[in-house]
Amino acid sequence: MVLRNVLGGELADCSIDPVTGFTRTGRCEVTPEDVGVHGICVVLSAEFLTHQVQIGNDLVTPRPEWHFPGLVPGDRWCVVALRWLQSERVGYAAPVVLASTHESVLEVVPLEVLRKYAADVPDDPSSLED
Repeated sequence: MVLRNVLGGELADCSIDPVTGFTRTGRCEVTPEDVGVHGICVVLSAEFLTHQVQIGNDLVTPRPEWHFPGLVPGDRWCVVALRWLQSERVGYAAPVVLASTHESVLEVVPLEVLRKYAADVPDDPSSLED
């Protein structure tokens, strides 16, 4: 089965250093077990990380028991769609890698919102047009 991104193409890797994804494959694949929809691949910013800590989602502190390294600005990471949207609504959205963002995210965040924060340009830029 081919996993699809929000642009309809094959889901690309988000990060293997650090290894991200609910399934820790490096891709933001969303499985039935992933009730949080860890499907948005972002390039982390200091503002986004600070806001996430403020809303109770500490992505900074290492958690070795969960094989979680703690994240820094510039890392790419699969984040929970609703958590990203919370930050977007108050002006702290992290840039989104559309080619690495799972299509199921569209049930939570409209494509036009994701496009505003696109950090990548697909091979066919016309797919970014309305």
